[in-house]
Amino acid sequence: MLGHNGGKWLDRLLQQLAKELRAIGWTQMQIANATGSTQSTVSRQIMKPVLELGASADETTIDGWAKELAHSMAQYGPDAKVVRQRLVFELQFGGGQALRYDKTLTGLDLDEDQSAKALLRRLEWATGRLDLRRLKPYMPAVGMNIATCLPNASGPKDVAAYPGRMTLVENNLRRHETPEFGASSHLANMLLQSKEADSEKIAILNLRPPTLNGMVDQGDINYISDELDYKLGYATKGVLQDHQGRLDIVLDEGAFGWEPALYVLGPNPMDLVDRAHAIIDAMNTE
Repeated sequence: MLGHNGGKWLDRLLQQLAKELRAIGWTQMQIANATGSTQSTVSRQIMKPVLELGASADETTIDGWAKELAHSMAQYGPDAKVVRQRLVFELQFGGGQALRYDKTLTGLDLDEDQSAKALLRRLEWATGRLDLRRLKPYMPAVGMNIATCLPNASGPKDVAAYPGRMTLVENNLRRHETPEFGASSHLANMLLQSKEADSEKIAILNLRPPTLNGMVDQGDINYISDELDYKLGYATKGVLQDHQGRLDIVLDEGAFGWEPALYVLGPNPMDLVDRAHAIIDAMNTE
């Protein structure tokens, strides 16, 4: 019941909460500020069909909780500032035994060293969620990497990635055990260029783009962009072309001696992995 199911519970809760708050007149930006999200994410939550959980009892519970939470938040108003959140996590076992964790989240910034260490941990957690079954057909010949940075990053040394490249060996993802800052200049440069266009994006990974008759399948790329409402940008040999506003995926069609690449961007490493999975699923159903 943990992991995948728990994530789906939270996703449905946030989606239903956004729909409830929008129905009572809150703007998408007000909802984003209250829930710690972004306007574009809230827009997708509202527009997309409600996520199915596969258990009607769970859906009823989550939806009722969202309605109750929206009603309570409405009493404080959209300008109220959330200063503290509490996360309660409980596991119940047979025989009446239980483990309970109750943590207070304040939203306070860590100091620079703590922030860097936390970022490295998030990158490791996200990498562990990569679905190798999905990933295998889209592994670049030169290998894959995943990188992220803090919002104030200004150079490749401020970007964390894995030393070397990730490769699949006997269905296992081979990589250096721990990521580090300054480990991937190419991916770091692409991330920094993308962050200049869309400051929300601070995580990136590279996939092999879909091909048709040995060439990049532009039609498939356009389908992915339309189907997922992802904004597409272009790069030429690692140099991002002029782009303004939201940027979700970047296509480098390659050149002689330069392998094509599809770069996936995200606001954090965990969301990045979910986006990569969604893109691969879309490429497989086109």
